[in-house]
Amino acid sequence: MDPSAMRVSYQRDSLDEARAADRPLAQFTAWFDEAVAAGVTEPNAMTLATVGPDGRPSTRIVLMKGFDAHGVVFYTNYRSRKARELEAHPFVALQFHWVELERVVRIEGRAERTTPAESDAYFASRPVGSRIGAWASPQSEVIANREVLVSNADAASARYGENPPRPEHWGGYRVLPEVWEFWQGRTSRLHDRLRYRLAPNGDWVRERLAP
Repeated sequence: MDPSAMRVSYQRDSLDEARAADRPLAQFTAWFDEAVAAGVTEPNAMTLATVGPDGRPSTRIVLMKGFDAHGVVFYTNYRSRKARELEAHPFVALQFHWVELERVVRIEGRAERTTPAESDAYFASRPVGSRIGAWASPQSEVIANREVLVSNADAASARYGENPPRPEHWGGYRVLPEVWEFWQGRTSRLHDRLRYRLAPNGDWVRERLAP
């Protein structure tokens, strides 16, 4: 099928200032809860965009593992490409796309590492296989074949058994939002876009953007 002929008319909902929360965290909480209730597949999946030392952007899907007034948290290998880029250039963008609800949430801000205690606590909550995987995968490195991963996993399993500790090269990042944007699809491509930006005095300024 010709992609140029693919069109969807968005009609599920609207987003206006009268209904929107005064602060972005409250708006995100409401939308996230609605995505969970609607049965959206992996509603915590988000695109993470980083910038490399050459100025080229890169994106990948990561899973949000927490959010509150302090920021949005995800976990990764600190030796991965994304982590290397974050250490060199900590400003990032996140995007949630809840297709079933015709909604997008964008976040821009600065990423910083979570504390070792936070990383330890989350790592301990993961399934054993996932904890072994953190030891087995030299993330973002070139490997000869899948057998490398299987062999590494077998070795880590033999060494640590059912209680593998958190590798020092694995942990979390917290994105400290400076901009939030909430997008709701509407008919005729006249979509609703509300942006919240952090003012120098610490208040959130809410603005409507043209679609």
